[in-house]
Amino acid sequence: MSASASPILITGASQRIGLHCAERLLDDGHRLIATYRSEREGLKHLRARGALTLQADFASEAGILAFIAELKSHTASLRAIVHNASEWPDETPGAEATIFQQLFNVHMLAPYLINLHCAALLRRSTPADIIHISDDVARKGSAKRPAYCASKAGLDNLTLSFAAKFAPRIKVNGIAPALIMFNPEDDAAYRAKTLEKSALAIEPGPQVIYQSLRYLLDNPYVTGTTLTVNGGRHLK
Repeated sequence: MSASASPILITGASQRIGLHCAERLLDDGHRLIATYRSEREGLKHLRARGALTLQADFASEAGILAFIAELKSHTASLRAIVHNASEWPDETPGAEATIFQQLFNVHMLAPYLINLHCAALLRRSTPADIIHISDDVARKGSAKRPAYCASKAGLDNLTLSFAAKFAPRIKVNGIAPALIMFNPEDDAAYRAKTLEKSALAIEPGPQVIYQSLRYLLDNPYVTGTTLTVNGGRHLK
């Protein structure tokens, strides 16, 4: 993947998969703009390497539009937008509507508005890409987190719609991961049970998402596609 004069925007890049992908994009020589909601240690490393980090709260329309205005004050073009920002709240009784709205805003409204308002920035770069990071769980739903799954399924549909809307100048694709990396607090029993859900039964690490991201950025003939990166969960 050759580096571009235009930066790549990646949202939710302060930790875990987002941070790994941000670091790898910098390794490959790309200019980088990374968003974060809360200050974390990894952001210091990104800034030290020359990345521009912008605080953003995508939980409301006002926060999304404020971010877009801030972004446009820093760059006149974009090589790509990687929508990685995500929420995983407990869908607690009594707060269902609030949680649903929050998930809708972060997973659907933010990508929708950012894509629309930043299309002109992308068209100033050749090639240009939008990549939505979805979730494999949207494939079958979840009894425990229906709002989360619905919002991620909506993001998958936005991939199709924006691919049609922005072709041929901007490619639009998605990535749908399943288990990629455990949290430090996950115990041995949980890890073993989770690994059994996939055919390959491994914890692959965030590099597999960056490999998928690179494939979509590099390949000039793929749009409207969501890559499933789930270790064969659909086979179990």
